[in-house]
Amino acid sequence: MAKKAASGGGIRIVPLGDKVVLKRQSASETTAGGIVLPDSAQDKPQKGEVVAVGDGHVRQDGTRVPLTVKEGDRVIFSSYAGDEIKIGDAEYLLMRESDILATY
Repeated sequence: MAKKAASGGGIRIVPLGDKVVLKRQSASETTAGGIVLPDSAQDKPQKGEVVAVGDGHVRQDGTRVPLTVKEGDRVIFSSYAGDEIKIGDAEYLLMRESDILATY
């Protein structure tokens, strides 16, 4: 199975094992009533798109199990999941597949 890699500014991110790289969905800049929110008041969304996946989990017997999510999947993840990383001008989240709650 080929590894998928996210790239930003000429640098490739290749997640290892059960890790996934996500691009977070943009935050809502206005409320439902039309009030414009400053950056400090905007909640970071818990939704994103998978841009790269690792090669899978390793079982105790040494066999590798591929990840359930794939590149392009839209997902919902835990609020404090993952590590934010910045590559060039792009921001990504690097997290374990187990921190992903659902696809949509």
